[in-house]
Amino acid sequence: MSATRYTYLGPEGTFTEAALRTLPEAATRELVPMVSVPAALDAVRNGDAAAALVPIENSVEGGVTATLDELAAGEPLMIYREVLLPIAFALLVRPGTELSSIKTVTGHPVAQPQVRNWLRTHLPDALWESAASNADGARLVQEGKYDAAFAGEFAAATYGLEPLVTEIHDAKNAETRFVLVGRPARPAAPTGADKTSVVIWLGGDDRPGALLELLQEFAVRGVNLMLIQSRPTGAGIGNYCFAVDAEGHISERRVAEALMGLKRICPQVRFLGSYPRAGVSPEEVEPPRLGTSDEEFTAASDWLVRSMDGRA
Repeated sequence: MSATRYTYLGPEGTFTEAALRTLPEAATRELVPMVSVPAALDAVRNGDAAAALVPIENSVEGGVTATLDELAAGEPLMIYREVLLPIAFALLVRPGTELSSIKTVTGHPVAQPQVRNWLRTHLPDALWESAASNADGARLVQEGKYDAAFAGEFAAATYGLEPLVTEIHDAKNAETRFVLVGRPARPAAPTGADKTSVVIWLGGDDRPGALLELLQEFAVRGVNLMLIQSRPTGAGIGNYCFAVDAEGHISERRVAEALMGLKRICPQVRFLGSYPRAGVSPEEVEPPRLGTSDEEFTAASDWLVRSMDGRA
């Protein structure tokens, strides 16, 4: 395995590359762009890279399905950290292009909902076609296949384009969450501001309250859910798995017992990692709900032992 190589959703000039370069270790790694999220993750699976950075969630569009599906299927991988990146688009064009002459535009499918209103107002007749990434859209504009691309302004120089309009976003404070993914290993020690990700399968016995049973495993232990998204398993209509982000670390008793509860009632649970929350310090995290701290779990366990010994 190449311990010095990181892959990412390419080509050069993507928001994913920009997010990856915010990591301190990126300065000492070989950063290799890949054509797709599956390709970036497969490089980790087959040992060609130590880790991959890929987008997993957008504050406007929600979960990035390609990443969620890849993490749920195939050889297991694990999330080691996350990166949040503010997102604003620039309309990149070949030099000399005017707004009135733009008839075709391109960008990543996740970008379209973030610029839809701007397009409707400024380019109502332009035809949108999706690209593999925003930077790939810029490359296609460079090649003359489209008139303009929505991408990061920083991609303009890479592809010999000009930012005709900058700071385009329908939603203020839009951001995308990226995750650094590697092969499974022991999670890093808890920081006090952590997140745990899992994928949960309900199984084939569709019954009233099945999803509620899953949620209760977290709720009764005071574990806050930060994301829950359903994804089809491919086994037929109505057959779903659920990607879940929960507050806390697997080493914390309330989180560990919630996961054990899920394992008892679900046909399959895939642990995706416990890792630090981006942009959150331990001081900003609310203390555990009454009765759900590690100390209270330990005290309850000690009481049970004493009771069994007749010492309660």
